This record gives sequence, structure tokens and C-alpha cells, in this order.
Amino acid sequence: MYHILLVEDDHRLATLVKNYLESNGFTVTLEDNGARVGARVRDRNPDLIVLDIMLPGKDGLTLCRELRDSFAGPILILTARNEDADQVLGLEFGADDYVIKPAEPRILLARIRALLRRSSRSTPSEPRHLAFGALALDEGSRSATLEGEPIVLSSHEFDLLWLLAENAGTVVNRDFLFQGLYGRPYDGMDRSVDVRISQLRKKLGDSPDQPQRIKTIWGRGYLFVSDAWGAEQP
Repeated sequence: MYHILLVEDDHRLATLVKNYLESNGFTVTLEDNGARVGARVRDRNPDLIVLDIMLPGKDGLTLCRELRDSFAGPILILTARNEDADQVLGLEFGADDYVIKPAEPRILLARIRALLRRSSRSTPSEPRHLAFGALALDEGSRSATLEGEPIVLSSHEFDLLWLLAENAGTVVNRDFLFQGLYGRPYDGMDRSVDVRISQLRKKLGDSPDQPQRIKTIWGRGYLFVSDAWGAEQP
């Protein structure tokens, strides 16, 4: 039984979501103050956190960034409708997905299940390795190194990098990447793939203005350049 920490200061909404998730087999702990979330995570060790942005004590975006230093599980943020900046910042600060408020319980449940499936999937019996010069990816440990140094990646950042590297030398469009990351069709509006591409470029030492390792092919998609990673370490 998965344990979810639901951080929401709207008590009516929190109770409705808690009851709905519990009726679908989850254990749910409620918290309504951002200042207490860190202690809750340490004490309860949840499998997933649902995190509102507007909270007393400490806001959800700050919490998301802080939690990523110690919490390895999925973080799903709740954001107000049409506040695109919150969605982008949440992803940049380490969130794995977001749901627009008011949260439709069935959509929230589907997103939670998808995140948990991805985070708890079993290690392949024969994990694969990909190497491009100084960049090495390991599917079993879900880890990446560049010039021998580990790269700190969120779960979705690793998945996106693996998808791109698996298709090195081939332009892949946003629809393909979105389906691979989230298991649902691209709705034409979601910017999460673009945000994660930007984050990957920063972490991989690629130029944000003239990227050479993960290129944008305008009107078509993204290209992982296999020979742009420098020499392999001895």
C-alpha cells in the first residue's frame, strides 16, 4: 500500500482528495502548513508527495526545491489554472508532474498511479548501458556520469535523457517524448518537455543559446548528437 503525503491548506479539498485516494487503496497523510512538511517527510517517509503551491509557513515551490536534496520519490504539484510560470518553476525545482486546480480526483489519481509505476518499476534483468564519449548512462541504476562525474537527475530527467540517447542521431518530436515520459498523448499545451530539455542542457554543460549536444530542430523536435560529448574517460 503506497503512502502519500498530501500538502494542501484548503481543508475541504484536502479531505475530499484524501477520502478519494484512500478509497482507491492509498494511505494518505494530510499536512496544511509548509513549515512542517520537512518533518513530515522525515517521520513518515512517503512514497509520493502531492504539494500545493500556495501554503502558509513556506510555499510549495521553495519546498519542492528543498525536498529534492533528500527526497527521491515523485513530487506532484498542484497549481492554479493559467499560472504557467508556476508550472515551469515547479518542474525546474524538481517536480515530476503537475495537476491544475481545482484538482479533478480521477485525473489526480491517474497521474499519481503513473508516477508510482515509473518510480517503482523493477530493474531490467539485463540492464542496458549507453555511452557517448564522456557521457555514460546506466539503465539499471538509472544513473548518468559526464567526464566521470555523476549527474544529479530527477526521475523524469533521466527518462528523457535516455529516450533522447536511445534515439541518438534521430530527430524526435515532442509528441513522442511526452508519450514516453507520461504515458499519455501530448495535449499541445504542456511545456514540461521543453522545461526538462532546458534543465538537461544546464546539467550536461550544453549551451542554452547554441546547444550542440541536444539540439532544437525547429518545427520538428529535438536531436541528441552522439559525437558531441568529448573523449571517453580512461
